[in-house]
Amino acid sequence: MKALEKISDFFGRYMAFIVLAVAALALFVPASCLWVQNGWVNYLLMVVMFGMGLTLKLEDFKLVFTRPRDIFLGCVAQFTIMPLLAWLLGVTFRLDAALLAGVVLVGTCPGGTSSNVITYLSKGDVALSVGMTSVNTLLAPFLTPAITYLLLRTTVSVDILSMFKSIVQVVIIPIVLGFVINKLFGQFTQKLVKVLPSVSVVAICLIVAAVVSHNAQKILTTGAIVFVVVILHNLLGYACGLGLGRLLHLSVPKAKALSVEIGMQNSGLATSLAGTAFPDLAMATVPGAIFSVWHNISGAVLANLYSRWDGGPAAK
Repeated sequence: MKALEKISDFFGRYMAFIVLAVAALALFVPASCLWVQNGWVNYLLMVVMFGMGLTLKLEDFKLVFTRPRDIFLGCVAQFTIMPLLAWLLGVTFRLDAALLAGVVLVGTCPGGTSSNVITYLSKGDVALSVGMTSVNTLLAPFLTPAITYLLLRTTVSVDILSMFKSIVQVVIIPIVLGFVINKLFGQFTQKLVKVLPSVSVVAICLIVAAVVSHNAQKILTTGAIVFVVVILHNLLGYACGLGLGRLLHLSVPKAKALSVEIGMQNSGLATSLAGTAFPDLAMATVPGAIFSVWHNISGAVLANLYSRWDGGPAAK
C-alpha cells in the first residue's frame, strides 16, 4: 500500500505534466492512442465521479446549512459567470456551431473535482471548495441542460432530456454509490482514498487520449482560435471568481476557493455530454478535451501563485 501511495502522490503532484504529455502524444501521434475508444469516455468519467463520492462525508453537506451564504454565492457564480463567458467568447470569436456548443457545455458544467486539490495547494478554504463542488454537481442534472438550452436554442438543437439522463447516469449515481460505500465501509475507504489520485489521473488521461486522438486532424485544422477561447475562458473564470470574492469582502482563503471553483470546470463531463447531446457535431467534444489539459496546467501555476499570497493582516 505504501508503494501505491507514493505512486499516487507522484501522479497527483505531476498531474498537469502527465495530462499534457498524453494530449501531445494523442494529437501529434494519434495512432498511438486510437486503441482508447470514444465509447469508454462515459465509463472512465464514472470512475472519476465514484472516486469523488468515496471522499465525501456528511460533514461536507453540513456546510450548506452552517454557511449557506458562501455555498449560495458559489452556486450562483458557477452557473452564471462561466456559461455567459463561454457564450460571449464563442460569439466574439465567431466559432462555428459545433465548437460553440462545446465551449458552452464546458461553461454550463459544474466545477471539476481537481478544484478541491488546487484549492488545497493554494492554501484556500478547502471545506468551502468541497461544499461548492458537491452542491453544484448535484444541481448539474437540472441546471446544465437548462442553461445550455437557453444559450444555444437558436443555434443548435439541444436534447435536454438526454443530457439530464446522461448526467444522472454518469455523475450522480457513481457519486451517490461512492458516498454510500464510504458511509458503510469508512475504515476501508479511507485507506483506498490515498491511492485515488492515481486512478483519477489515469482515467482523465484516457479520456483526453480518446477524444484528442479520434479528433486530432480536426483539432489541428481548427487553428489556434479554439485554444485561445478555451484559455481565455479558464483565465477569465479565475479572475472573475477572485474579483467577486474581493468585491464582496470575502476572506482571502474564501476568495481563492471561489476563484478556483469557478475557473476549473468538469470538462470531462462536458466532453461526455457533447457526444450525447450533439451526436451530429463531432467537434463539440474538442473544447472539453482541450480544457481538460489546459486547466490542469493553469491550476498548477495558479496554486503556486496563490500559495504565496495571504493578502496581508487586513485580509484575513
